Amino acid sequence: MTRSAFADVKQEPATPMSSSDLSIIIVDDLQFSRIVVKTALKKAGYNDVRMADSAIEALRMLDEKPADVVLADWMMPEMDGLELADQIRLRDEENGAYTAIILFTANEGTEYLVKAFDHGVDDYLRKPPIPDELAARVNAAARIAAMQNDLLETSRQMESKIRRLEEVALIDPVSGAGNQRLLSQELRAHLLEASSRKGGVCLAMLELDQLKNISQEHGAEIEHEILLSLHRRLRRTVRPTDTITRLDDNIFAIIMHHTNPEYYREDSLQRIVTGISQRPLKTSIGNLEVTASMGVQYYNGEDSMISAREMVALAQDKLSMASASADGSIEF
Repeated sequence: MTRSAFADVKQEPATPMSSSDLSIIIVDDLQFSRIVVKTALKKAGYNDVRMADSAIEALRMLDEKPADVVLADWMMPEMDGLELADQIRLRDEENGAYTAIILFTANEGTEYLVKAFDHGVDDYLRKPPIPDELAARVNAAARIAAMQNDLLETSRQMESKIRRLEEVALIDPVSGAGNQRLLSQELRAHLLEASSRKGGVCLAMLELDQLKNISQEHGAEIEHEILLSLHRRLRRTVRPTDTITRLDDNIFAIIMHHTNPEYYREDSLQRIVTGISQRPLKTSIGNLEVTASMGVQYYNGEDSMISAREMVALAQDKLSMASASADGSIEF
């Protein structure tokens, strides 16, 4: 989206929270462990501390009242800490909020750390936790949650701006993303700016691999729910200033502008594709697993000028190659 379209959307810095303001839930099937952690937090000045003896109980508590930070044991019966993290991230996505998650674990090794982060965990601590370290990690996690929630609020303000653009027919009515007209306008503007200021523009074309089968099996209504959910997930995955549009039944385009081409990273696009398949999309018939293929075309402002039409054609060619490969592939 053009900078002028959102010139009046200002993001305030994350407001620091005092210990007494934070809402914390401790989740552990061992009562002794719960009490040890709660006692340490109380001594550090955290007053709003709830305890749950299972992941199911913790989710019920979150339904009753959101929490800033959830501290959970990795190993628990019925639902472990990683499964709980997945459920919390799904609920956050539905509610437009962010909950910081810290896992307690006796596991050692980088593979466990990577696994935890892949499930949306913000931090993890060895058991038993050192009280001072526990308090510091909780405070840091709370700052992460505050910053994420500020970003989500900025995104909501931007979505409100986007809705106003419907008056000039730039919005896809099904998904809420921009339409092809908005893509053409924004891409031309970004390419011109990149060419004149030696920046860079990335155009990513994304296609859901299973949408056609889902539509045939469940009908257009579920297809529309999937497209709406996908746009919401993309909006929270990309930067607030990136433009998301829908071109046809199953193709989304994302424009990413970089003031310096060196800021462009292919792994940021990999995270978008991974983020789509990592958690199912919620529909009225239940959660549906999906994957996406992506074709990416990058323009460096130091190269010869390229038209928006040429840029789109190149990205579509790469998407076709990615779609012909295994699900979830990317063609750069």
